Amino acid sequence: MEPFVYQALSQRIVFGVGTLSGVGDEVARLGKSRALVLSTAQQADAANALAATLGSKAAGVFAGAAMHTPVAVTEKALGVAMELGADVVISLGGGSTTGLGKAIALRTGLPQIAIPTSYAGSEATPILGETRDGRKITQRAPAILPDVVIYDVDLTLTLPPGLTVTSGLNAIAHAIEALYAENRNPLISQLAISGIEALVRALPAIVSDPADATARSDALYGAWACGTCLGSVGMALHHKVCHVLGGSFDLPHAETHSVMLPHTVAYNEGSARAQLQPVANLLGAQSAATGLWDLARALGAPIALKDIGMPEAGLDKAAAEVTANPYWNPRPIMPAPIRAMLADAFNGTRPLLEN
Repeated sequence: MEPFVYQALSQRIVFGVGTLSGVGDEVARLGKSRALVLSTAQQADAANALAATLGSKAAGVFAGAAMHTPVAVTEKALGVAMELGADVVISLGGGSTTGLGKAIALRTGLPQIAIPTSYAGSEATPILGETRDGRKITQRAPAILPDVVIYDVDLTLTLPPGLTVTSGLNAIAHAIEALYAENRNPLISQLAISGIEALVRALPAIVSDPADATARSDALYGAWACGTCLGSVGMALHHKVCHVLGGSFDLPHAETHSVMLPHTVAYNEGSARAQLQPVANLLGAQSAATGLWDLARALGAPIALKDIGMPEAGLDKAAAEVTANPYWNPRPIMPAPIRAMLADAFNGTRPLLEN
């Protein structure tokens, strides 16, 4: 066993079916009484319904969360929180809403309760990515981590299969990078493999039957496990690329992760073969990269950047931004291979394992 350091995260997890009914109890447990419920515009009805169940514990609703957590939206939400005298924020939704809750908490110190309705996994991390002037800036701090996460399987039963797949592949990306992170450790590596296995098992079952509660439960567990991995160790090439593509080109978050994952894994697999071999084994593939690409295609996920809004003229800019200030990575970040990787991802080419 090689030496390692593991810093546990401090977070309360409530997992099950029908757990949404306990939100008021969690507010009281935090010693708070004026909750601001956050959501996107698309989930405003659900946010208002949750606020109604909270009764006097609800200060109000802000239904303006947006993808990539724009600072302008955060500033607007902060004004609402101050006006209403909120003493806790409740984020109901996917990664966009969770990100807004984190941004408010970082600026105010307010406690957070996150209620995810997708498999983003960001609710389990002390990481916040915010966009300003077309750039996405990522930071990590204890104050960013939600205090409580309520996982309710019932809330995921109506998540459309397409969003389920891209959200699940996004979660898998978190665990993949944890396996070869600079500060990886055996506990998180085991959790990563467990989370990947749960999602690889669950996603085809959900595509076949979206109301499969057992598969939905497996997927939600996998999202928690993969998110916890991301929150516990460092990020590498994959997340750097996705942060650049999301911040500079406003590409959809989960779809960008699902398209890029096989290609970033192919870039690194030659330098992290031992760490990625369990993933190849889970997928029954010769390599983790080809196995992930085949899985995404079989599940109907987008496999080409050109199909999710990436302009071909932006590939040079993206490659330059990825290489200008790279995250740590097991394989050196070099301009020409990065540009070639992005071209393959743009065209949806099945990746070849890099040596």
